[in-house]
Amino acid sequence: SQYSAVDTNPLSVYVMQPLWDKIIKIVPLWIAPNVLTFSGFVMVLVNYFLLSFYDWDYTASGTSPGLIPSWVWFFSAFTTFCAYTLDSIDGKQARRTQSSSPLGELFDHGLDSWATSIFVLSFFSVCSRDNGKTGVSVYTMYLYLSIVLFNFLCSHWEKYNTGVLFLPWGYDLSQVVLIAAYLLTGAVGVEVWHKPFLFGYYITDVLVILLIGFSLFLSFPQTLYNIHRARLKRTLKTGSLYEGLLPLVSPLLLFILLTIWVVLSPGNILAKQPRLFLWTVGVAFSNVVVSI
Repeated sequence: SQYSAVDTNPLSVYVMQPLWDKIIKIVPLWIAPNVLTFSGFVMVLVNYFLLSFYDWDYTASGTSPGLIPSWVWFFSAFTTFCAYTLDSIDGKQARRTQSSSPLGELFDHGLDSWATSIFVLSFFSVCSRDNGKTGVSVYTMYLYLSIVLFNFLCSHWEKYNTGVLFLPWGYDLSQVVLIAAYLLTGAVGVEVWHKPFLFGYYITDVLVILLIGFSLFLSFPQTLYNIHRARLKRTLKTGSLYEGLLPLVSPLLLFILLTIWVVLSPGNILAKQPRLFLWTVGVAFSNVVVSI
């Protein structure tokens, strides 16, 4: 089937796309689009493993600030920007070189589905684990990751039903916020996250509230509206309600089972090994969603 994507986000349309159009002109024609896709993913991994080295259990930014050197935060901003750029220009390169393929699309979305969780796990190093004074609890981390993955799932479930990938507004915004957060942390230090920001709320609280608000009042309703519109226009790719809802079964089952594990774990797995557990959540989710 022909790949079709719609991007209506003003940030993307008016700011980022003109930038990508300039950058793509510098890229030599002999570079394969999949090389750009993979290079972006490698950047995400390098950043994640560097932060893991300095901050395995998500406590470095909380109890003793300064454990993560400033250059690491600037490097995180740089790698995130590079990954964001490469992920945004691989499709343009494919069209430039007339080498678009279903395999390339699957490769791109497969790595995107994995990178989505890694971006979030890297960000947790900025705000640190709850230590009684600052930071977010490991359960909030799990919730945060689940909401981001749910948003990713929605856009791909929508594509499954409508045949069109409506790019979620949250994606560009989250990448820009992530880069800004790393730059801010590098410039001012992690202490900026330890002071109340608005009405006694911390920046991390505000971000979580915004994320939940975005999901419940923008992304999810938009997904349902686009599917409803396709139904009215008779352009739905699925024949029945059962067929339309089928892709949601595996991810929801995975989420329910993981949540039961988190709540009933005899060894309190999430508190003991948050990084390993959340990494596993991301990998399992990626495996399930790629088949949609």
